[in-house]
Amino acid sequence: MLFNTITFAVFSPIVFLLYWFVFQRNLKLQNFFIVVASYVFYGWWDWRFLLLIAFTSLCSWVCGLLIQHTDNQQDKQLFSRKFISISNIVLNLGILGIFKYYNFFVESFISAFASIGINLQLHTLKLILPIGISFYTFQALSYSIDVYKRKIEPTKDIVAFFAYIGFFPLLVAGPIERATNLLPQFYKKRTFDYKNAVDGVRQILWGLFKKIVVADNCATYVNTIFENPQDQTGSALLLGAVFFAFQIYGDFSGYSDIAIGVARLFGINAMRNFAYPYFSRDIAEFWRRWHISLTTWFRDYVYIPLGGSRVSKAKIVRNTFIIFLVSGFWHGANCTFIVWGAFHALLFLPLILFNQNRKYTNTVAEGRNFPNIKEIFQMGVTFLLVVIGWVFFRADSIEMAFEYFIDMIDRSLIYLPPTDRIRIFKCLFFVLCMLSVEWIQRGKQHGLETFGFGWNKYLRYFFYLTLAFIILIVNLRGRGHDFIYFQF
Repeated sequence: MLFNTITFAVFSPIVFLLYWFVFQRNLKLQNFFIVVASYVFYGWWDWRFLLLIAFTSLCSWVCGLLIQHTDNQQDKQLFSRKFISISNIVLNLGILGIFKYYNFFVESFISAFASIGINLQLHTLKLILPIGISFYTFQALSYSIDVYKRKIEPTKDIVAFFAYIGFFPLLVAGPIERATNLLPQFYKKRTFDYKNAVDGVRQILWGLFKKIVVADNCATYVNTIFENPQDQTGSALLLGAVFFAFQIYGDFSGYSDIAIGVARLFGINAMRNFAYPYFSRDIAEFWRRWHISLTTWFRDYVYIPLGGSRVSKAKIVRNTFIIFLVSGFWHGANCTFIVWGAFHALLFLPLILFNQNRKYTNTVAEGRNFPNIKEIFQMGVTFLLVVIGWVFFRADSIEMAFEYFIDMIDRSLIYLPPTDRIRIFKCLFFVLCMLSVEWIQRGKQHGLETFGFGWNKYLRYFFYLTLAFIILIVNLRGRGHDFIYFQF
């Protein structure tokens, strides 16, 4: 079930009303209802994969209880807490690996041996990648790791735990929550907070604008460019790369805004996932602001256990490359994602070597309406580097990405593409609208948190209704696109 569909527009109010008016009196029933609603939401796509998410949830829940049991027993030789934790990690990563990476490794082995004249008789599997498997698997892993590290007590409440893993707003594309933040919220009675809910609706509205109006309009142009890059002018290729940067941002941050906003309607506070990354002054700041839940997950569960930044400079470089290569591989079984990760690791190198990777931790142009010349230059260079990386991310192969860059370097680069000019200006207009609002709100949690609060009340409501009307019209007239991160 997609957020940008009529089905979800009907589903969510029904769940909301039942949640607050029928099940509010009993916490256990309310949590159980969340599990049922979440499984309906997920099963709407393919009910067969409900068994997979239930199995993942059950294994991680049992893992926590076994670790606690091992701590309480005297004879710990048979089952150590480390053995139990590692077993659960291997099991969950094994499931993820089979569905997401098995065919990639088989095809890579066949190609490698074929290059030296050996033909291997290996077969790939005809598997459908379950939506959101990378997200809920990492969420389950964080629980078992945190229990092992004694950061959280294992829960005996299986209903609350299944609600934590399967909570439908966050289920298929995050944010990737931690048990330390989300799970305790299912232990205590939740009361409806009108102010929080209204702000959640504003965040949903802004997320829908970014997804439907900005990302989907950019997607139509981007798909045309990347499907036939050899037939495009240099300026068309450049615009295709730039618009893809805004497509993936509007698409993914828009999903996160909707997810966080919907969660707030149910009295659940989810972690922030984006903090206006295209206003970053260097690549380190970009990664502190982009896909925050995944970045911090790798930091806490991979980078720090490897030694983090408390080791020699050589090992810091090693750890950084590991993080980015793993992050690239997390996105999919394709060499393009690994190259994308390696590219960002290389961008990090100068910052690490000169101890500049924590230079910008504040908000750009803080206390000022406009950035200075230096900040404009820094943001422009950082954005350009990110766009170069996005070409590898979007391309079907590494060869296609390099050909894309080669074809872009053409004298036509300085001229507006001869075709699709109306579509180009429409995309530019919506992108500029999004950037303008988010620049004004760059110190806030989302684009509409306080936007227009200085206006007359009726003017502000008129703005909200106009925004909703534009979203509705564009969605009805356009060809909807799936969320990009559903494939991960």
